[in-house]
Amino acid sequence: MGFDLNQLKIRGEAIVPIRGRQARMIVFSVGENHDEQIAIVFGKPNGSTLVRIHSECLTGDVFGSERCDCGAQLDHAMTRMADQNEGVVLYLRQEGRGIGLTAKLQAYAIQDKDGADTFEANRNLGFGDDLRTYDAAALMCQFLGIHAIQLLTNNPVKVESMKRLGLKSVEQIPLPEFVTAHNLRYLEAKKRRSLINSDH
Repeated sequence: MGFDLNQLKIRGEAIVPIRGRQARMIVFSVGENHDEQIAIVFGKPNGSTLVRIHSECLTGDVFGSERCDCGAQLDHAMTRMADQNEGVVLYLRQEGRGIGLTAKLQAYAIQDKDGADTFEANRNLGFGDDLRTYDAAALMCQFLGIHAIQLLTNNPVKVESMKRLGLKSVEQIPLPEFVTAHNLRYLEAKKRRSLINSDH
């Protein structure tokens, strides 16, 4: 990989019981950015490892918002890895496709008021469609000795990004669709923007 592992610093590490398994949780920072990037490791990664790269969604992951499908995707990944006692969740701190929680809620308000979709609302606030990057994920894989992954995602951008960032093998493993009355509009917006396969 074309990254210097010296950019990656371990901030904390412990064994945490998650869904009936003893998972290794490691908190990293990358370079001068002190955002906490998290790896949750089930079992011992070897060969082609099941990996979920998940961008933070406080509203969905923690509070159970049904406005998106993020929490359901994370729950599916964690359950699958715990059941198999194998896999790694890379939890990236890039809320709201990289715009942050405050701006995400502002975008929600614009959608509700003006009928804008997710992407139109983000642009109204001066942001691009997706500001996320996956460099930290690639570095964490490198640190964990993972060079081939089964990437649990519906997003081809993540697959191509991880290949470009130096993973030797990236096999895409699709997620189920988690459609509700509350997130249907959001999912339809991704379809209209040719981002049907996008996820957190």
